[in-house]
Amino acid sequence: MAIGPYPFEETHDLRQGPDLHPALLGLLPFVGVWRGTGKGGYPTIEDFDYAQEVRFSHDGRPFLAYESRSWIIDADGKPVRPASREVGWWRPQPDDTLEVLLAHPTGIAEIYVGRIDGMKIELSTDAVARTATAKEVAANHRLYGLVEGALLYAIDMAAMGKPLTPHLSARLERVAG
Repeated sequence: MAIGPYPFEETHDLRQGPDLHPALLGLLPFVGVWRGTGKGGYPTIEDFDYAQEVRFSHDGRPFLAYESRSWIIDADGKPVRPASREVGWWRPQPDDTLEVLLAHPTGIAEIYVGRIDGMKIELSTDAVARTATAKEVAANHRLYGLVEGALLYAIDMAAMGKPLTPHLSARLERVAG
């Protein structure tokens, strides 16, 4: 028996594809594709500029699929090299809490818990697992917000023996969805 391609549609555009699951209504403004630039740094590395694309999509079930790709840029905004990637799932709960599972190709997996508060989402790691070759990351705190149509976020990280310290911040504009 020949098997065809995956038969179920996933979409980041609310105008097409499956209906949004009612459990996702609190996350509806985040669904789409976002692109923009940010700044990064940490006490153990040099500061850097980056560009990023984030996609929140759904397939009709009660979670959002999440994918983030970023790349280092120079002072003129030209791509220099690939940077971090993340994939995961955002799972809203009936009490407006949110569970987020993220995996990174660097050998780190994170479970976040947080709260949806209108256009703001605040998340803290509940658990961080890592492979033997991954860098030591102990915790993360993320703050996302929709401000004047843009997706803004800030990430604090505790790693390499340092406490929670500002690490990344960006402003992303909706490019699809």
